[in-house]
Amino acid sequence: MGERKKKKMAVPEKRRSVCPVACTLDLIGDKWTLLVVRDMLCGKSAFKEFLQSPERIATNILTDRLDKLVSAGLAERFVKDGANQRESYRLTEKGLSLTTVLESVKNWGLQWIEGTEARMQPNSGLMNRSTAE
Repeated sequence: MGERKKKKMAVPEKRRSVCPVACTLDLIGDKWTLLVVRDMLCGKSAFKEFLQSPERIATNILTDRLDKLVSAGLAERFVKDGANQRESYRLTEKGLSLTTVLESVKNWGLQWIEGTEARMQPNSGLMNRSTAE
């Protein structure tokens, strides 16, 4: 009984069903959110760094996705030490738990989508293979 129960996110006002796949996709299943998570796993934290990703996310969409990740408890804002002391972002424990999801998506893409490469060298070991096995 000594296990600590993980805190679940609040139920969104509108959801399509109680299906965990549908609910998860409602949170992270859009075109950009997992790419922002990928970038955080790879060490990006400043707004300008996210904008430098090859997918070229628009600033308004990036702002929305970062706010969404923070609101969901997947990321947090913090002030990075240094000369600029600008607001930055990092994944929370809950956000870091998406690592296995991204690893699975990456591995599937490497295996089944011709011409894909894992080019980013993340802090967590994510996406560090360059060819499919």
